[in-house]
Amino acid sequence: MKALNSEVKAFLDANKMWVLATAGNTPNAVPIYFTKVLDDNRLMLVDVFMKKTLENIKNNSKVAVAVYNAEKLQGYQLKGTATYLSEGPLVDQGNTMASALKLTAKGVITIDVEEVLVTSPGPDIGKSL
Repeated sequence: MKALNSEVKAFLDANKMWVLATAGNTPNAVPIYFTKVLDDNRLMLVDVFMKKTLENIKNNSKVAVAVYNAEKLQGYQLKGTATYLSEGPLVDQGNTMASALKLTAKGVITIDVEEVLVTSPGPDIGKSL
C-alpha cells in the first residue's frame, strides 16, 4: 500500500524546506533543504551538516518530517523509519543537489513512510491519510 498519495507528493515537491525531527537522548529538529520524494513510500533527505540528527537516528530510527506552507495554510507530518546511506546512487544524487550551492553531501537519509498526518487547520487536522 502506498503511503504518499499524489496530492501529498505534489505538496512535498513544491515545498522544499522540510523539518526532520529525531529522538534520542536529546530531541532534535532541523530544517533540510535538499529533499526528494523517491516513490510512493520513501523520502530522501541529504546530509550536509548533520551531527546530532545522525546520533539520534543511530539510537532510534523512528523519525518525523513536518512540511508546512504558511501562505496556503496547508501541511503534513510524515512518520517513518530512517536509514542512513554513506555511498551509492542516492548519495550521488544528493551530491548533485548539494553542489548547486557549492556544498558536499556526506550521505543521505531515506525514510520509509509509515503514516501521513494532516497538519492543515480545519476539521481534518490530525487525520491520518
